[in-house]
Amino acid sequence: MTLQVRERPAVGEAAGALVLLHGRGADENDLFPLLDELDPERRLHGYTPRGPLSLPPGGAHWYVLGGIGTPERETFSTSFAALAELLDGLPYDRLVLGGFSQGCAMAYALALYQGRPRPDALLAMSGFIPTVEGYELDLAMPFPRIAIAHGVFDPVIPVQWGRAARDTLEAAGADVLYRESPIEHWIDPDVIPLLREIVAG
Repeated sequence: MTLQVRERPAVGEAAGALVLLHGRGADENDLFPLLDELDPERRLHGYTPRGPLSLPPGGAHWYVLGGIGTPERETFSTSFAALAELLDGLPYDRLVLGGFSQGCAMAYALALYQGRPRPDALLAMSGFIPTVEGYELDLAMPFPRIAIAHGVFDPVIPVQWGRAARDTLEAAGADVLYRESPIEHWIDPDVIPLLREIVAG
């Protein structure tokens, strides 16, 4: 499967790639403006792929909901394979991978599941580490640089899921930048400068 992808080229020769994965019901345009917010000097080639599924209530999706924390396996597997093909085909040694909500779950999986190469950095926004049959976490060192951002009042994916991801990763030895904001299910603009530091390396 070939994913539809919107691209934002770097200025000059790219120092790597910045890939952002949208949430449920959005599309490749949703996080596209965030590429410039996170990489204002355009050192990285930016990519925002579109989820391959069209499901109610509309927009694009990465998987069928199977409950918080447990995506439906078949659709998850399809998206996981398509994203892995996209990432593995990028002509850069350095990869910064991020995602929001459903896209956050996919980013965690692509960064931390067994058999996958580590990105240079992981931006996990308002999501969870997914549990899917047949897929196992690789919690061995070394880890990428990891930033987790979550809203305290998130009614879609409660903040406990962000805290659980932090606790799991820190217990395994990862150095996690963790921030909670007094918001619901969106990205806090006040967190952007911290995420920008992770992107810049």
